Amino acid sequence: MYVLGEKTTMPLAVSKRMLFILKAFMFVDNIMFETIRSLGTISRAEFLLPNLGSLIMGLAWGAKSSESIVNLAVLIVLSFTIINLSSAIGAQANTLSDRELDARDERKKQLVEATNSFRPNRLEKVLVVEFLLTLILVSIFMYIQQKPVLLFLWVIGISLGCGYSLKPTRLKSRKWLAPISLILVLAIFPVLFAYYTFTNELNLFFLISLTGLALTVYGVIIPTETRDYFGDKAMGIETLTVTLGLVKASILAIMLLATGATLTAIAFLLQFTYSQHSILSLVLVAIPVSAFFVLKQFGKLYSLSKEYEESNNSDVNREKIVNLSARNPQWIMIITQTYSAISIILLLSKFLL
Repeated sequence: MYVLGEKTTMPLAVSKRMLFILKAFMFVDNIMFETIRSLGTISRAEFLLPNLGSLIMGLAWGAKSSESIVNLAVLIVLSFTIINLSSAIGAQANTLSDRELDARDERKKQLVEATNSFRPNRLEKVLVVEFLLTLILVSIFMYIQQKPVLLFLWVIGISLGCGYSLKPTRLKSRKWLAPISLILVLAIFPVLFAYYTFTNELNLFFLISLTGLALTVYGVIIPTETRDYFGDKAMGIETLTVTLGLVKASILAIMLLATGATLTAIAFLLQFTYSQHSILSLVLVAIPVSAFFVLKQFGKLYSLSKEYEESNNSDVNREKIVNLSARNPQWIMIITQTYSAISIILLLSKFLL
């Protein structure tokens, strides 16, 4: 470029400066993306769908047709935010406490890498900030709704969620306390929190449904404990599955899922009948169909566990058990999404029928 016949280098200098700024911005952007990705992995972003299921179930049973759409939307956003923040806190505490154990499991390698990338000391600070933020949010929510039960449910739930993994309580290694705490944290408290967000009443059919959900949740969690059985046993972690052994734990999983699915179907049937929407009961066929599919997988797990014991702890059978039980997230998704879909139908029936 020439100005009054003289060549200027100003545009070149500007372009170099802009290129430097652009590279710096991209570098910072990549660091931020990697940090967010690592935190998402540690917080188990895959729990978003199960958490949404908890919200939907509580909403479906607790919402009233007289509620305004705007108010309903605000309550949904606040409730879902609190449930997800609480879930992230519990997941991060679990990741921190199980780093040594997870490092030995190839399937959990990404958790260890994400924690190392994010840095454990930074994660501890994030946990404190998230805890305080959620506490403030729940307190405001309780004040607006004038429902102390919301704060009570959150305090007990977050205490059990962290106590499940962290010392000195570490409930996951305390046999029967482990399943009780898991059932409360993963099934009872999130759904109850969502339910009481929208109502003060207690529905008998809802209680039956909640009992069915609780049994179902632990039934589908047992295969996860089965996957971790060998590592937990080697580390001296006394989960219920380690205490019972693989065969008895498989039988318990089958019994819990079958009973839980039956109670859940009965609860929805009674609610549809009571609200004079009996025709909607036809959709309940989805529960036995999905439960039957998952129960078949549980049956295979039982057979493999029995073969493992009879073969004097064969490495081949051990690998088969680990590989099969590693599919459990798919089984959990099938069951919970079936319950969620029927809950959506119940919710729509209140506003559209």
